[in-house]
Amino acid sequence: MPTETQKFDPNSLRIAIVHDWLVTYGGAERVLEQLLLLFPQADLFTLCDFLPAADRGFLQGRTITTSVIQKLPRAGNWYRRYLPVMPYAIEQFDLGGYDLVISSSHAVAHGVLTNSDQLHLSYFNNTMVYVWDLYHHYLRGAGLHRGLGGLIARPLLHYVRTWDAATAPRVDRYIANSKHMQRRIRKVYGRESQVIYPPVDTERFAVWTNKEDYYIVVSRLVPFKRIDLVVEAFQRMPTRRLMVVGDGPELSRLKSRASSNVEFVGFRPAGEVHDRVKRARAFLFPSVEPFGIAVVEALASGTPVIAYAGGAALEIVSEGRGGTFFREQTPQAMVQAIERFEQAKKSLDARTVHETAEQFSVSRFRNQFRRMVENELVLFRSRDQAP
Repeated sequence: MPTETQKFDPNSLRIAIVHDWLVTYGGAERVLEQLLLLFPQADLFTLCDFLPAADRGFLQGRTITTSVIQKLPRAGNWYRRYLPVMPYAIEQFDLGGYDLVISSSHAVAHGVLTNSDQLHLSYFNNTMVYVWDLYHHYLRGAGLHRGLGGLIARPLLHYVRTWDAATAPRVDRYIANSKHMQRRIRKVYGRESQVIYPPVDTERFAVWTNKEDYYIVVSRLVPFKRIDLVVEAFQRMPTRRLMVVGDGPELSRLKSRASSNVEFVGFRPAGEVHDRVKRARAFLFPSVEPFGIAVVEALASGTPVIAYAGGAALEIVSEGRGGTFFREQTPQAMVQAIERFEQAKKSLDARTVHETAEQFSVSRFRNQFRRMVENELVLFRSRDQAP
């Protein structure tokens, strides 16, 4: 650990922050927002920037450097289709004039090129699960597991996976957003990492004790989110209400399988989502995720969480204080978990539920991240001074 005399102000350095892409204000962008506040002099690089005007406030009008993908046909809608181009595009950023490079990555940002005199710290919001953990699931969900599409997609994804694995030495220090992500980083890149949980503005969520008679799930409606599991569970509980918030390619299929006690409300603005979540009986979380900001926000509102016992949910939800788990991703397991919750919900005090969310606050993230940067800079500089 550095001593007080060794510490120095990172803001005296030339800093570049690299972000995958700017198209929506989601979890990764909340991390980026705090990085920009921590290092206001930093320059920002991203593959493409199509962020709506209403969501751009946190960028504070700063100049953003984009890649060749910004100018490709229909990139605003098709940017994900340009995945095979992304490794090339991210390597074209010339970062040679910076002392410190911080990448905030869930795709390719960690693959930027730096030299031996630069410190590269990479915060991982996620790995590219569609080329690693969920490769076969992704192919089936996209209809690419057979036919001509599969013959084209498989070698392209293999190329991206090979490139991704080869980027491991480019990062000096990996930072994981959860212990679950820490294990993924070790598996994919063979590197150890430090865990710093993402920032959640828990202070803006007041505890709401007047709960209404419905359960809620908030998610993009894509196959790996397992919203089908929730819909099927409520088919078996016709007296209980479910509200599904979100949109996506699975919407029509889910509606066709839903019973009358399931309400689909589509995409809603953040303020309306928060209002619906705080009033819900419980928040449902059926998927395996590297983190779950929506889960923390539910807890901060005093709304208990019923989650699948996998991924970072095990690190966020405190059994008996913040909610409960189901151990198998099946409708029956969820039904049983909801029944257990109903029997025990009187013991789940909304204020106690809120307290379990406080460990994920913005101030905690800022303090931990700045301290980590200071420590890593000292260690990096000391290597140059070693005999």
